[in-house]
Amino acid sequence: MISLTLLACFFLSSIALARGKKFLTQQVKDFVLHRERTSIFDSSTAADVRYLIVLTVQTCVLSGIVFFNYFHDKQPMLMERISPLLLLGVYVGSCLVYFFLKWIIYMFLGWVFFDKNRTNIWLESYSTLIYYAGFALFPFVLFLVYFDLTLTNLIRFGLTILIFTKILMFYKWIKLFFHQLNTLFLLILYFCALEIVPCLLLYQVLIQINNILLIKF
Repeated sequence: MISLTLLACFFLSSIALARGKKFLTQQVKDFVLHRERTSIFDSSTAADVRYLIVLTVQTCVLSGIVFFNYFHDKQPMLMERISPLLLLGVYVGSCLVYFFLKWIIYMFLGWVFFDKNRTNIWLESYSTLIYYAGFALFPFVLFLVYFDLTLTNLIRFGLTILIFTKILMFYKWIKLFFHQLNTLFLLILYFCALEIVPCLLLYQVLIQINNILLIKF
């Protein structure tokens, strides 16, 4: 089932890259150069939005596979008592909920503290990181599944991708929201509250879900 899932991700990524290559390239340029422009949903076609939604779901699926392999090594009892498909579905669903809730939080905080244009730029940048995190996760998941990486290597490579993504997010935050030196401390607190703590909460939620599944089944 995981092999079929990876094959589907490969074909979906290929289609998105082939038909939305120009738009995806522009997204990267806008992220790096920090151009003042409208939201992706105002400047893209319906086809572009569909491809971007597919890439977001793909990132969640690949993240779910990473969690699946992690807990497979850490809690082997899960695989003996609970259907692997159920576990994979739970992990993928948790990642989807995680990204969706963060999107809602970003929109709410942007509405309260910042102007609409800057909020749209940040949401666009956040979406760009999600899309390309999926591309980075794909070869990692291939090695994870077919070369049976150890738990130590899984954690090491997974944290490398996560930390690099957070560094890029912090860079974009500084470009967008850092205007005075005295706001740097608040920006760091804001970053920790919205980026570091949610990752820890997601991990704890998955552990609790595993415990509940073990009790129920």
